[in-house]
Amino acid sequence: MSHGGSKKVVVLALLANGGIAAAKFVAALATGSGAMMAEAIHSAADCGNQALLLVGAARAGRPATDEHPLGFGREAYFWGMLVAVMLFTVGGAFSVYEGIHKLLDPHELENEGWAIGVLLFSIVLETISLRAAWAEVRKAKGSRGFFEWARTTGDVDVLVVTFEDLAAEAGLLLALAAISLAHFTHVTAFDAAGSIAVGLVLLTVAVFLGAQIRRLIVGYTADPEIRSRVAAVWHAHGFTVLRLIAVWTGPHKVMLAVKVKVPEEAEDARRLAERINVAEAAIRATIPEIAFSFVEPDVAD
Repeated sequence: MSHGGSKKVVVLALLANGGIAAAKFVAALATGSGAMMAEAIHSAADCGNQALLLVGAARAGRPATDEHPLGFGREAYFWGMLVAVMLFTVGGAFSVYEGIHKLLDPHELENEGWAIGVLLFSIVLETISLRAAWAEVRKAKGSRGFFEWARTTGDVDVLVVTFEDLAAEAGLLLALAAISLAHFTHVTAFDAAGSIAVGLVLLTVAVFLGAQIRRLIVGYTADPEIRSRVAAVWHAHGFTVLRLIAVWTGPHKVMLAVKVKVPEEAEDARRLAERINVAEAAIRATIPEIAFSFVEPDVAD
């Protein structure tokens, strides 16, 4: 998947959520609905989410330096974690609080037609955003299942936006059902329950995304497909792969280290490999902090 595809998904989601948030706040103030206010906060938080993702993408794209020889790709994971932990969690917690508050201090809804109209409008915009995100997911996941892709991908931007949009669609349907039930039954508890349900959806998504981004920050292996393709290339050139490490260092960025067995007939190469092994053993004995050592022999000065 290209960087441009990921950025396009984030920008489209930002524009959609900006319009949706404005409409929801107007409807929430007009109706006094707790579920609608929860949805308004949700969409406003989503705008913050996309802004942080764009900041992360910009910082992750900086070139490598002597102090950061592998580049700044994992900056995107840091900003993605902020999205999951801070904005999703705060939005989810506020929605649950708003629902509990409405249960303890209920009042009749007003102008429910505004709320229903805004929710239907929001569903249309969220569906457009979700379709764009889903198109990128389909390109990336190949034959893998959706959740298998989510648990192995290094593209935090598309991961977060896709789950944001799924949570938004679920929240909109819950809010629509809650407000409709409150309107037709005159039981305001339905509206409060809708707010709590929206909050629980957000908190669930926050926990899931936090777990996925944590593995990337720690250093998670690249897709099995990428590793198998690397091994196949080495095998095609006559080498046996002894160890292969491919770790996500940012969206669309993989750090690769490979230890291979040289062909039997290459005696000079075998002697070189033996000398390198001796040097590596000496380094590990002298500097215990060295956990991995991979050397690329070269003839360049």
